[in-house]
Amino acid sequence: MGFAADLNKLCERAGDKAALLVRRAALELQSGMIEKSPVDTGRFRSNFQCGIGAMNSDTSAAPEKSGSSALGRTETTLQGWKPGQTIWLTNSLPYAARIERGWSQQAPTGVVRLTVQDYRQALARAVESIK
Repeated sequence: MGFAADLNKLCERAGDKAALLVRRAALELQSGMIEKSPVDTGRFRSNFQCGIGAMNSDTSAAPEKSGSSALGRTETTLQGWKPGQTIWLTNSLPYAARIERGWSQQAPTGVVRLTVQDYRQALARAVESIK
């Protein structure tokens, strides 16, 4: 079963809490990407973005090693999400694709693909958080 099918199944079970479930799952995924990101100056971590309906390609976030500012922006953006809209979790820095392909010794197996591989756990955490 794929990501969309798993998410639809969980949303059906969540009923009126489906929107909250999707927001929390997206936040869990973004958090995973930020946590797995290599850190030198903090520029990469701080430039994870969330877009609703369209990709947010902004790369002007100030470097911040913890990634908490990026996570806070994601949480704020997700408050505006409505069912049926696409959520985009991205990092548009020019070297983001290189990091994903193993360019960084701190993240030799990437960031996004590892987080996506764990999406079932992210969904489970999201479900637990709304029970």
